[in-house]
Amino acid sequence: MSENRLNAYRVMWLFVFFDLPTNTKTERRHAALFRKALEKDGFTMMQYSVYVRHCASKENMTVHIKRVRKSMPPSGYTSMLSITDKQYGEIRNFWGKVERKKPDMPQQLEFF
Repeated sequence: MSENRLNAYRVMWLFVFFDLPTNTKTERRHAALFRKALEKDGFTMMQYSVYVRHCASKENMTVHIKRVRKSMPPSGYTSMLSITDKQYGEIRNFWGKVERKKPDMPQQLEFF
């Protein structure tokens, strides 16, 4: 088996957390454009200011980190956190007191 094969320790999840000002029309526009850029780059909204994206590898994750940094508004607070697929597999999601299953992992194709 090749070391480069996708596995639960190589596949990554990238979280983007942000707190952006929305006091002025310009700030609201910057915040909306940032959210749209995240969605265009394949991120899914987990909570209003928390977005998550599946990345096939650390190298792929680096590409998405650069895209997020490029699209960040001029003001506000943004954090990024990466975890392995193995770690993400331990997530517990609740809707009220009812636990919900984690979102399905996107289908991956492997080319030789």
